[in-house]
Amino acid sequence: MKLPILVKYVLPFLQWYALMILFALGIDYALHYFNIVSVGRYFGIVGTLLIILSFLYSLRKRKMIETGSPKNYLTAHEYMAWIGSIFVLVHAGIHFNALLPWLAILMLLINVASGLVGKFLLQKSAESLKERKQEMLLTGITKEDAEKKLFFDSVTVDTMRKWRVVHLPIAFLLGILSLLHIITIILFVK
Repeated sequence: MKLPILVKYVLPFLQWYALMILFALGIDYALHYFNIVSVGRYFGIVGTLLIILSFLYSLRKRKMIETGSPKNYLTAHEYMAWIGSIFVLVHAGIHFNALLPWLAILMLLINVASGLVGKFLLQKSAESLKERKQEMLLTGITKEDAEKKLFFDSVTVDTMRKWRVVHLPIAFLLGILSLLHIITIILFVK
């Protein structure tokens, strides 16, 4: 029996998301344990640079960069943004001293989640749904019966197809909030 899309693709997505947060918490704990918390301040710079570099994929996708494989750029985008997010989360720590950085972190978490939807869920779940439907049709089941049996999987895939509606504007808002955070640090911190 084939596993439902929810189990086959959503759970691994949640594992990657949780792993990102656990890595951030583990690194933050280590910084506190070894009493080198101030190093975390520089993690924000490293993380931001990794996230900015990950946008080379967008430039390649829009043919502003013509060399290299789009697939390789996408893979680099995914991993650099994920690792950069860990660094930014460590940089943020658990400090409640300003609203702007927390809004940026919230946008970061939402953006990473929406990016993981695109990476892990959308493509694979659409392929899986198509394969399952074909397998059912090959067994002699009618198209209507196959669609009824796969109704919830179809709804899941259709919902996930809307991920760019969230991912791109949140990435833009994350960039604006991050830039504002950097500007306020430059202007007001001595």
